[in-house]
This record gives sequence, C-alpha cells and structure tokens, in this order.
Amino acid sequence: MRQFAETGLVALDLANTWDEYLDDPERLPDVEALHRFCRELGGRGELSVDDLRAVRAVRERLRAVLSCDPSARTRALAQWAGELPIRVVVEESGGAPRQRLTAPEGADLAERLAVRSVAELLDLAASGDWERLRLCAADPCKDAFVDHSRPGKRQFCSTRCANRAHAAASRARRR
Repeated sequence: MRQFAETGLVALDLANTWDEYLDDPERLPDVEALHRFCRELGGRGELSVDDLRAVRAVRERLRAVLSCDPSARTRALAQWAGELPIRVVVEESGGAPRQRLTAPEGADLAERLAVRSVAELLDLAASGDWERLRLCAADPCKDAFVDHSRPGKRQFCSTRCANRAHAAASRARRR
C-alpha cells in the first residue's frame, strides 16, 4: 500500500487518497486509515467516523477543484475559499510581513484540512506552478501532481501510470 505523504503538499496527498487502480479505490476506508494519514502528515488526536465522513467530503471538493482547467480552477478555488472559515494571520518572515491562512481556533479536522489545502493551492499559484498542477492522464488514474519537468509536458503522476498507459497504447497499435 502506498504511503499517504507522497507529494509534500497535504492538498495533493489528500486528493490522492482515492486510487482507481485498487480493487477498493478508497484509501481512507476507516478511522484507523484516517489516523495513519494524519500521523504521516504530522497530526494527532482522537478521530471519529464523523471526522472520516467530513474529510472525505473535503477530498471530493478538492478533487472537483483540481479537475477543472486552470482558468475555471481559479474560480472554483475562490468559491470554495469563500465558503470556508479562513483567518488571515500576519507574521514576520525574513524581516517582512507575510500573510498566512489558518483555520479558526477550535476548527475540526476537515475544516483545518480544507483551509490548509486552499492555502497550499494559493502558494502553488503564487510560485508560478498553477499551470503545472495536473491530473494524471492514465485512465483510470486521476491522481494530482505538480509537473516539475523542465519542458512542462509531463502527463502521468508516476512511472507506474506512464508504463501502464504506454503498454496499453502499444497493445492497441498491434490490434
């Protein structure tokens, strides 16, 4: 089984907890799996079935945002951010003020994950990687990834998906 913390971004790792290649694509099937997800990403605490349902709902909303083309993705992200209880905190970074988005005090796990996802996607856009945020082109995989290749033409989330897609194309050509 794949680890949860793979990309360095909680937003993408959460979106990728649905894996069409598995017999049961749900990688968060129970509260224990949610505990493992949170532990790998540095979280702790008691979790419930309600938390699991809420986190899955955040994942579905996140996947809906990521599945849009970049211009529509911006509108979808803005709409989602407008629905969340986001606080803006100003802190010093290198002698200059920097704003950071946070969830309000006492927010539940799903709200914290949603706010963190929005903040990470905004940071990704600010870094110039918004256009390089993609979903895997291998059917049925729809994992999210950031294309860090020099030409910016990467289509697959992993060599696993690239190999499967290339093998399927080769088989189709031979028919």
